[in-house]
Amino acid sequence: MQSNVLDLTGKVVRKIDLDDRVFGIQPNQAVVHQAVVIQQGNARQGTHDTRTRGEVAGGGKKPYRQKGTGYARQGSKRAPHYKGGGVVFGPHPRSYEKAFPRKMRRLAMRSVLSARAAESAIMIVSGFELDQPKTKSLLAALATLGIEGGAVVVAAERSANLWRAAHNLERVHVVTPNGLNLLDILRMPRLVLTEAAVAQLTATLTSDLKPGAEAPAVVGEPDVAEPARRTRRAKSTESAEVEAEAESESESESESGPQAEEASE
Repeated sequence: MQSNVLDLTGKVVRKIDLDDRVFGIQPNQAVVHQAVVIQQGNARQGTHDTRTRGEVAGGGKKPYRQKGTGYARQGSKRAPHYKGGGVVFGPHPRSYEKAFPRKMRRLAMRSVLSARAAESAIMIVSGFELDQPKTKSLLAALATLGIEGGAVVVAAERSANLWRAAHNLERVHVVTPNGLNLLDILRMPRLVLTEAAVAQLTATLTSDLKPGAEAPAVVGEPDVAEPARRTRRAKSTESAEVEAEAESESESESESGPQAEEASE
C-alpha cells in the first residue's frame, strides 16, 4: 500500500509504502466498539452521589403515635416516601474504569487507521513546522492542504510553536504518536501524519505481532494464495490415499502366501 507525501504547500514530494498490517486490514468493529465504550467509561469521574435515609438530616422523632390516629404507622419523617427523605437505590461514588488488554487496544487502533485510510481521510506530510506560534499560520497551512472542518495532527516530536498555535482551536488536535487518541480519530474528519510519525506508529502497533507473520488480506482484495494452498492440500490427500492402498495390498499378499503354499503341499 502506497501513499503520497506532501509538503505544507500541497505539493507531492515522494511516495512511501504503508504497512498493510496497520493501514490495510479488515476493521474489527466489535473490538473498536469495546474500545470506545471502555475509553468513555474511563473518562467518567464517578462522583455522583445521593443521600440515603440514614444520611439526610432530621427524622429522629416518631412523627405521631403508633395507634389511634387513623393514619398508617410511621417511624420517621425522612423515610423515602416523604418529601426531604432519603433516596432509594440512588447513585453513589464509584469507578467506571475497566481494563483493556494491550493487544486489543492496538488492534482497535489498527482497525480505525485502516478504516480511515480506506476512506482517503489520512494525509501524510514530510514535516509540520511553524515559524511562529500563531493560530492564523496553522489555519493557513491546513487550508493549503485542503483540510477544513478539523483534523488530528500527529507530529513525531513536540513542537512548541505548533502546540501553542493549536491550543485555542477546538477542532484541531496536535499530538505525538504516543498520545494519539482513538476517539479523536473517530470524531475528526481528517488525520494528518508526519512521515516520522508514520514510522513510529507502525513500529508500535506491530510490535505485538509475530515476526514474519503474513499481513492480513486487504479489504476488497481476493486472497491469491488460497488456490495454491487448496491444490497442495488436494495433492497431499491423494498421495496419502495411494500409500494407504499400497500398504493394504502388500499386507493381503503376505497373508495369502503361506496359505497357498500349504494348499499345494
